[in-house]
Amino acid sequence: MHSIEEKRVYGDREGALEAYVASSIGVVRVRVADDTVGEFGLCDRCTARDIAATDGVVAIATDEDVRLLDLERGDDADDATVVDSGFGPAVAVGADNSGLVAAGPDGGVARLESPSVGLGDAGSAREWTPLESDGVAAVRAIDGDLVGTESGVYRVHEGCLDHAGLSDVRDVSAAGVPLAATEDGLYKLGNGWMQALEGAFETVAADPRSERGQLTRAHAVGGDAVYAYDADDESWTEYDRSSAPIVGIGYGRTVYAVTERGTFLSATPDDEANRWRSQTIGVSGVTGLAVPGGE
Repeated sequence: MHSIEEKRVYGDREGALEAYVASSIGVVRVRVADDTVGEFGLCDRCTARDIAATDGVVAIATDEDVRLLDLERGDDADDATVVDSGFGPAVAVGADNSGLVAAGPDGGVARLESPSVGLGDAGSAREWTPLESDGVAAVRAIDGDLVGTESGVYRVHEGCLDHAGLSDVRDVSAAGVPLAATEDGLYKLGNGWMQALEGAFETVAADPRSERGQLTRAHAVGGDAVYAYDADDESWTEYDRSSAPIVGIGYGRTVYAVTERGTFLSATPDDEANRWRSQTIGVSGVTGLAVPGGE
């Protein structure tokens, strides 16, 4: 296994980007080019419960606060600028085009507009706006305006959280067509929630550049099976199987994923025999993956 301090470097590659992996010991920045993993290293030491990216910022939900990592400052992991946001302990965080939504262990949910403003100043005041609700059960996932909870999906609307149906939701995806991974199936939102696949699902994601009302690339994980969405015939098919739970999926020129045990995966869709290239990044207890500004 590679030590977390070890760095593997490739030469300059067109289309290179950075992915961020949340884990029990902190956040690992992984540089990738297409399906090749290059340099990786720890950029924030913390207990990271969840992770999201927006507007030049990576947001990290931790036991102490929602921490903000400035993507514009520090080319090396050791130089990363990370500040507390003032939210308090958090179990989930999500992002849309204009801000962040975070949830605390007590079910309280709040929104932060323009998180990158004043990020370079550790003393800059940030104001989280609580979202009104009639009481939210344990929050498990946030993406865009969707909040997935033990009691179903909620949508952020005009400063409130509105219950939108389903139950026992494990993960949500807001891009293109809203998706929800639940204990009894994978659902998509159309004329109400419609079941796309049966069975227990834990993870779901869609390419954030999907046009509203359409899915281009989307993936879901149920048990040890990874399903991919086929936009041509609007159906889900099994892409591969994983021996370790996949807990996060992101998109660049290819599809990226990370397992709970700390294996970073890059999809190789043209290789039927080997669906993924893999690289151990030296952490365990992985909770999520964020890929800012994927090509």
